[in-house]
Amino acid sequence: MSVPKRPALAVVGQPRLLAGLDVTTRLDRVAHLTVHGPLPRLRLEEVIALAENIDLRGRGGAGFPFARKLKGVVEAAGRRGMAPNVVINGSEGEPSCLKDKELLLRTPHLVLEGALLAAEALGADRVAIGVTRSDVEKSVREAVAEMPPGTRPIEVTYLPERFVTGEASALTRGIEGLRALPAGRKVRSTESGLAGAPTLFSNTETFTQLSVAARIGALTYRDTGLPNEPGTVLLSVAGRFVVEAPVGTPLRDVLWLCGITDPGQGVLIGGYHGRFIDADAAKETTLDRDALKRYDAVLAAGAVMPVPHETCPVGETVKVARWMADQSANQCGPCALGLPSIAEALSRAANGGGLNALDAVRDRVLAVRKRGACSHPDGTANFVNSALNSFLTEFTDHAVGRGCGRPTIGSLAVPPEPIALPAATEGGPKLLVDWTLCRGHGLCADVVPEVVRLGPDGYPDSATYNLPADSRNQAVRAIRRCPELALRLAN
Repeated sequence: MSVPKRPALAVVGQPRLLAGLDVTTRLDRVAHLTVHGPLPRLRLEEVIALAENIDLRGRGGAGFPFARKLKGVVEAAGRRGMAPNVVINGSEGEPSCLKDKELLLRTPHLVLEGALLAAEALGADRVAIGVTRSDVEKSVREAVAEMPPGTRPIEVTYLPERFVTGEASALTRGIEGLRALPAGRKVRSTESGLAGAPTLFSNTETFTQLSVAARIGALTYRDTGLPNEPGTVLLSVAGRFVVEAPVGTPLRDVLWLCGITDPGQGVLIGGYHGRFIDADAAKETTLDRDALKRYDAVLAAGAVMPVPHETCPVGETVKVARWMADQSANQCGPCALGLPSIAEALSRAANGGGLNALDAVRDRVLAVRKRGACSHPDGTANFVNSALNSFLTEFTDHAVGRGCGRPTIGSLAVPPEPIALPAATEGGPKLLVDWTLCRGHGLCADVVPEVVRLGPDGYPDSATYNLPADSRNQAVRAIRRCPELALRLAN
């Protein structure tokens, strides 16, 4: 797998999480201690008090209060009479999100020490991290190897890079050696997570913020940001920049720092499960909970994606919807069937399918909501609904055949579709079935029916299929959607 081009780093004000990276690209153990100093040891009640005093919340999506999560783990561990575990979510399956990977690549010790601080205070049995890129895995393993003797062991697990891998039950199941897919049941990690034990599960930036706060103390931490939301926040901007800024910084200042002087047709806040705000709002809003709440938006995973004037917002939405459908865990109808149905209806509307096609999109969005086994269907449906509301005129014009004529330039950072290879011969590309993994779901035959045929037992009737040139893209979708990860391409 090729490693993407590294994003540029930028800072508004004084850096905390990105401190020291103006003079080096990565802080090893010595450089880390030189910049940040040693990590203090805190008792459990001190860690909880620190998290409460700085109002530390999860920086990966829902923004759940970290202190409440700590208390939940303590209560569950005491009630069940077992030691808890600590898990770092080091995955970022969304192409528009960059910040957590950069922390693990550039300042891994700061991340790991936040988790170790919590683990020591909790008396945790295990500390583990799940990652989804080989370069990130290498960086984390090097940091673990640099830890001084006697440091609590940290387990590092490499997992498939899929959007749903970062869901709590999917990541913990992957660390346990199971399929990295959501469990499909609503059980909080604080109650039952890694190995069935109460688990403190948080994303990379959250543990990094705790690591910084433990060093500088609550009072200094609160010097930056807002009184009711102190500190800094990491942002992934336009799929090309990682910015650290004080909470409450105007969005226009962050965009300007990245060389974006015009918010264009609007800005997607919070990534592919996020919301669009219009250009006027983008010029006025600040980056904090209260300000964004006026637009029904949250920072979530910290992705900020402007939609420039030169791209087609309808085409951008269709690309994201297709990609999100391909990222389905295929474990429930709303995800396996509903999301592809939404993407197909969107595509029809974008290509002049009429106003009925737009109505079909809205109907399918409603049909998906609150029915999924995890948050992926709801998040995708909300993204599509936000796009329809924000770009209603553009969607209507496309539906009735008056498209804008602009290209879709990929401003929302969706990976390009694979280019079909001109081959349909024995020596051309092939779709391979791994019999050790296949469980006979038959979804591959639904996605590429002109290639894959099922035998009487419901399994593919061959381990190798030659791919016609016009079937390669569908084969890639089948690979992404296979719940057992039993398919691959070979040339």
